[in-house]
Amino acid sequence: MKAISRAAIIAVGSELLTPSRTDTNSLFITEQLNLLGIEVAFKNIVGDDRAELENAVRGAIARVDLLVCCGGLGPTDDDLTRPVVADVLKRPLVEDEEITARIRARFQGRGLEMPEINRRQAMVPVGARVLENANGTAPGLWIEEVERVVLLLPGPPRELKPMMTAVADGPLLERAAGQPLVRRVIRITGRSESHTEEAVQPLYAEWSRAAIPISVTILASLGQIELHLSACCTSRAAAEAALDDAVERVKAVMGMHVYSTDGRALEEVVGAILTDRKLTIGVAESCTGGLITSRLTDVPGSSRYVERGLVAYSNNSKVELLGVPEATLAAHGAVSEPVASAMAEGVRSRSKVDVGIGVTGIAGPDGGTPEKPVGTVAIAAVSPSGSRVRTFRFVGGREMVKFQASQAALDMVRRMLLEP
Repeated sequence: MKAISRAAIIAVGSELLTPSRTDTNSLFITEQLNLLGIEVAFKNIVGDDRAELENAVRGAIARVDLLVCCGGLGPTDDDLTRPVVADVLKRPLVEDEEITARIRARFQGRGLEMPEINRRQAMVPVGARVLENANGTAPGLWIEEVERVVLLLPGPPRELKPMMTAVADGPLLERAAGQPLVRRVIRITGRSESHTEEAVQPLYAEWSRAAIPISVTILASLGQIELHLSACCTSRAAAEAALDDAVERVKAVMGMHVYSTDGRALEEVVGAILTDRKLTIGVAESCTGGLITSRLTDVPGSSRYVERGLVAYSNNSKVELLGVPEATLAAHGAVSEPVASAMAEGVRSRSKVDVGIGVTGIAGPDGGTPEKPVGTVAIAAVSPSGSRVRTFRFVGGREMVKFQASQAALDMVRRMLLEP
């Protein structure tokens, strides 16, 4: 059997050619293949058109060792991946009765009778290996040819991801020809892209000359910078060790601006700190409208530390729910550091929590003044060890301002709890 070094991905589905859907499956598949040292030569998105899909499949298998098709394995007439691939490979489709029985049992477990059209999902090209789908009815298929492999995966991510991971750990691992590619993602906040690049750039030359070279990509996104480090080596352990050292070098340069080196989002990092220290938190939000609380509670197990979140949008609600003095509002305005501090103190004392956050600002597009333009946000945090407050000037539209404010608020809590 030929070793696999180059792959192509075809995402199948007319919905992926519309503005409302994004092909995220290809990104996950690419990551899994790269980890095995398999290069993704190209990706295609093809609608539910038999002729177009057949042309794409024929073109791909002529150029690569591995073709991964995702989607189009359902039971309806527009699910064409299985029959098209069978035709191109000249492998007749036959019903696998074990698959039919599993699908029928899945429906019966929900108190339903299996529709006859689901039998289509049990049609398997002769000689294909069936990949069990624990999260849906459409099995995957591994089809080996002398010169190539064709892998068919279901479209829903919750079904595709565990199946792709199992294949990457099994038959693909055995056939991969390249050197494993190992990656690290370092997430940084509180610094601009240019400041980050300036601080880290002296390390680039050193890494490029190392026994195991490390390549770096810097990416800027809302409220954070990401450094993507990658290394290739025949020994995965050696690549891992080289990247571990590189991560430590970046942390030494960037200090507290680095908040994650293991892929965790900021809300997960803050949640872990609160959990480790057995602290609880309450959030009082105005311009962010509950976004900070939503991010905190997106983390499984957050009920251990999130006590409550209050959206105090109007001045009256700030007074009634949080005890913000009317005199403070009158003297400084709703968007001010004294009001943000009063909101944080109010939610902390009234919720009887350890940490309180207060956020008030102007998200736009209107409401700004020359003194307080759109994007002005005051953020405060209080804890048993002290308090912090700061006024930020964020750029962008309403959603961008809200997200950046939530990021800054969570980072303020992180720094307050970690810094001396």
